[in-house]
Amino acid sequence: MNFAKKLIAILALAVPGLALANEGGHPLDKAPDRSTNMAALQNGAKLFVNYCLNCHNASSMRYNRLKDLGLTEEQIKGNLLFTAEKVGEMMTTAMPAKDAKAWFGAVPPDLSVISRAKASSAGTGGDYLYTYLRTFYKDDNRPTGWNNLVLANAAMPHALWELQGVQSAKFVEETDPHDPSKKVHKFAGFEQVKPGTMTKLEFDTAVADLVGYMEWMAEPAQQTRKRLGVWVVLFLSCFALLAWRLNASYWKEVK
Repeated sequence: MNFAKKLIAILALAVPGLALANEGGHPLDKAPDRSTNMAALQNGAKLFVNYCLNCHNASSMRYNRLKDLGLTEEQIKGNLLFTAEKVGEMMTTAMPAKDAKAWFGAVPPDLSVISRAKASSAGTGGDYLYTYLRTFYKDDNRPTGWNNLVLANAAMPHALWELQGVQSAKFVEETDPHDPSKKVHKFAGFEQVKPGTMTKLEFDTAVADLVGYMEWMAEPAQQTRKRLGVWVVLFLSCFALLAWRLNASYWKEVK
């Protein structure tokens, strides 16, 4: 391995966000923006608790922070508080890490800031998650029975398969454009094997809500930061104008 490859490998390990977002080479779809849609973010929180929190932690997030999405403490307790006793506790899974490693071959990663960690030149972390969660396909050669176009040979099973249904991936052999003597395995589309409880549009919408929540969870104060940033820029602009005119007035007599 040459120096450049070694450097890339070291940076990818040290800073996960520098790793390529589409490890499998599959192009990323643009994730719909849910940042200001409270109803969508609430639905995303419900999906996250029901389908993601079974295996993954979100150990940097407290349940009571969901009140920022317009939920009351009673709603959180009655509908979302499955892995804790108090709303002030962290969002952690009940699955022991030892069992998770035995079942999946690796401990599922913490999802607190996963949407930021997966951002790269290929797309945002939201784009990565939105594409990843929609491109699982049936693969009987994998231990879990599932594979993924974005992350080939992923250890994670398809947690949302009941909603999406079961789909198989079609591949074709094509000549490598860089080396005509070789063949490449190219994705040629999905084929629905078994329908899910949702239509394709409903499932894509649900995944967009889930990804929107995960993006919000990575930085709950994002909208506040943006609003504050506007005021800061306006203040600095006014200050710069006053400083410019004061400077002109001060040096007027000297000139």
